[in-house]
Amino acid sequence: MVIKPMIRSNICINAHPVGCAKETERQIAYVKAQKAKRGIKGAKEGGAGPKTVLVLGCSTGYGLASRISAAFEYGADTIGVSFEHEATEKRAGTPGWYNNAAFDRAATAAGLRTITINGDAFSDEIRAKVIEDAKAWGAKFDLVVYSLASPVRTDPDTKVLYKSVIKPIGKPYGGASLDMMTGKISQMESEPASGDDVPNTVKVMGGEDWERWMKQLADAGVLAQGCRTVAYSYIGPALSHPIYRDGTIGAAKKDLEARAHNISSALSAIGGAAYVSVNKGLITRSSAVIPIIALYLGVLFKVMKKKGTHEGCIEQMERLFAERLFTGENAAAGTVPLDSEGRIRIDDLELAPEIQAEVDKIMPSVTEENVAELADLEGIRHDFLATNGFDVEGVDYSKDIADMSKID
Repeated sequence: MVIKPMIRSNICINAHPVGCAKETERQIAYVKAQKAKRGIKGAKEGGAGPKTVLVLGCSTGYGLASRISAAFEYGADTIGVSFEHEATEKRAGTPGWYNNAAFDRAATAAGLRTITINGDAFSDEIRAKVIEDAKAWGAKFDLVVYSLASPVRTDPDTKVLYKSVIKPIGKPYGGASLDMMTGKISQMESEPASGDDVPNTVKVMGGEDWERWMKQLADAGVLAQGCRTVAYSYIGPALSHPIYRDGTIGAAKKDLEARAHNISSALSAIGGAAYVSVNKGLITRSSAVIPIIALYLGVLFKVMKKKGTHEGCIEQMERLFAERLFTGENAAAGTVPLDSEGRIRIDDLELAPEIQAEVDKIMPSVTEENVAELADLEGIRHDFLATNGFDVEGVDYSKDIADMSKID
């Protein structure tokens, strides 16, 4: 079977096995190069960085990039959790399934211990499995990365299923929406949240589950002295605040940030801490479907690439690890630079005043006729396709894929 991308409204509903693996390998190669450039020594090389890392939501985007950074820059053994559709010979898997397979293959070849658990990270059953695996290794986590993004969550106690929504709060929000594949621009309007939209979204995307994870890991005795945990958030430009930062998702992210303080207090007994890292806006499987974001990112990428400051997922996470989390001697966990609200800001390059001023100047001028000129349409299209294994350098897309479960 020759696999071509199947796209519906900025959602790609299939994946290319070889392309996903190649893209994962590209990120690994980048991290290895940065390791050599920075002169970082992993724990097994006499360094003081993380030895064992848990990544919740490990299969795509920032979670995958975090796991790659931990393993291939710091030599950490990793356990990753994600919920994927497994591939069979005749049926394709999700992009994350192929990414995980490529990561596991590369980590094993590098002599690193790796366990990838395919299951619902919101469930206590998966928490118990992670604890069991850590104890079987005789290891304790010195870093826990929380990078879960899901539209639904079942509360482990009540068994009630909650659904998240992307809506403004208080009043409708309208703006331009870009179809990345066609370049078509349409006006969209989203009605404000109603009923239980806000609390339900907080229940899914807030920090309750993160806090539960850290408590159960601590109670089980699988957190190392000085263990740190980091979860990811986004603030973005003022133009997107009504639909994001001040909307239902923003309410959930604010809950996430508030709970970081609770987790830090609980971890203080072992000298640990919890952080929220505010990251740069990128084209991921999650962000591609948020209205206005695709057009904004297209313009942002154009401006940042011109300035030489653009970063993708792997560049962001490598910098987060090397310049925020592990800044001490020998790559130890040094002092973490924080903003006035106690957050890590790795979105500093995106929100630099000169960058945002240029984006604000361009945005009102974008039309369907000039979008390819004023925005990095080619770049965001590539990023969108690459998250599903398409448009990846070195892949022959005319080649027949006889077995959908193989990544080479």
